[in-house]
Amino acid sequence: LQQRRGLRLSAPAAIQVTVRDALNQALDEELERDERVFLLGEEVAQYDGAYKISRGLWKKYGDKRVIDTPISEMGFTGIAVGAAMVWLRPVCEFMTFNFSMQAIDQVINSAAKTCYMSAGSISVPIVFRGPNGVSAGVAAQHSQCFAAWYGHCPGLKVVSPWSAEDAKGLLKASIRDDNPVVMLESELLYGVPFEMSEQAQSKEFVIPIGKAKIERQGTHVTLVSHSRPVGHCLEAATVLAKEGVECEVINMRTIRPMDIETVEASVIKTNHLVTVEGGWPQFGVGAEICARIMEGSAFNYLDAPAVRVTGADVPMPYAKILEDNCIPQVKDIVFAVKKALNI
Repeated sequence: LQQRRGLRLSAPAAIQVTVRDALNQALDEELERDERVFLLGEEVAQYDGAYKISRGLWKKYGDKRVIDTPISEMGFTGIAVGAAMVWLRPVCEFMTFNFSMQAIDQVINSAAKTCYMSAGSISVPIVFRGPNGVSAGVAAQHSQCFAAWYGHCPGLKVVSPWSAEDAKGLLKASIRDDNPVVMLESELLYGVPFEMSEQAQSKEFVIPIGKAKIERQGTHVTLVSHSRPVGHCLEAATVLAKEGVECEVINMRTIRPMDIETVEASVIKTNHLVTVEGGWPQFGVGAEICARIMEGSAFNYLDAPAVRVTGADVPMPYAKILEDNCIPQVKDIVFAVKKALNI
């Protein structure tokens, strides 16, 4: 009626959504959309999840769709992989990816390799998800980044969201994918609100796996990161802009398959590259990005060696002051950019 009267209707505005709520929305929408989808893991049902990611889902969908498991990663991961082989779509939550080490035989030898070893006759549509990387004050056995570990393995897809839109769109895409997907979230981002566009509020919103996003345009240096350090890169870019340095910030979003084309195009434009990650330096995600750039045509456009910013090459200490010095900070990124630009 208002349209007939010639009145202009405003579109729904973007809203603020935490990463926790974005993940909860994605799980809710996919459980509703496809009856083959189910969630299992420690405390995911009656307790609403250790991090409240599955809040309300057990009450809504019941025991057969949201399943509490014993504290036995190898056991419930094996159950989930077997279910995926008969075309259910499990979402297997690890309370932390550090504990996925207990189940890595199932993730790699069973889930990742079965499609290849069966000549394509058996697909394994499963999502392994949970918090990855540094946490706060929980020391070495809870604060490792496994992006390089899982990104190393053929047969897996590996995604690593930063924002609420990343979290929702990548989780929905992962659940719908016919391959095993490892989704590495950041516990420290769960409570952080991000702007969510009108498009991302749709139940059909998905982010294609394997496509990076340019979060900030720039001309002097390319900053490439994933997960929580993307925010640090944007903060560093703001600091450097005051000194006349314009950084292009790329959010990888997917570790495997890697969107190296977006990075190459940016390096060709900026002629400088800095990679930033919370994981250890040796054989890391940044090392892979640098190698791929060196092997490709973008290498000829580099005006200086690429620089990596990584976590320290030690098990994570417990003490906060040591912990802060073991993970990349904004000042470390600013220093690396100035080193790359020789300023």
